[in-house]
Amino acid sequence: MPDTSLHPAITLRLYTDRKCFGPGIAMLLRRVETLHSLRAAAMDMNMAYSKAWTILREAERGLGFPLLHSTTGGRHGGGAVLTEDGERLLEAYEAYEREMKEQGQALFEKYFAPFRDRTDREG
Repeated sequence: MPDTSLHPAITLRLYTDRKCFGPGIAMLLRRVETLHSLRAAAMDMNMAYSKAWTILREAERGLGFPLLHSTTGGRHGGGAVLTEDGERLLEAYEAYEREMKEQGQALFEKYFAPFRDRTDREG
């Protein structure tokens, strides 16, 4: 049975003059880190490889630095690894997001707890 209680959905997106980093690119980079391949990461997310490249390039353009080092296939195959800046940004994003969600949940409890219980009864 689905949870019908009132709850927050807190997400983090970073902007310059445009959106440049958010949950999708963070998930993609985390999978690249694990799978060592942008193609494999995209497939694991049921995403077209071309879309993964587009998302990556847009993020890099907005941020002003590369997130991945990639090598094309050959006898030993291609691969991808996060750049040093990419690793540091991903770690900072995840730490900030974790703390923001914890604080957001505490504020939600402070302001909305009486309403959360009512949505369960009246649904």
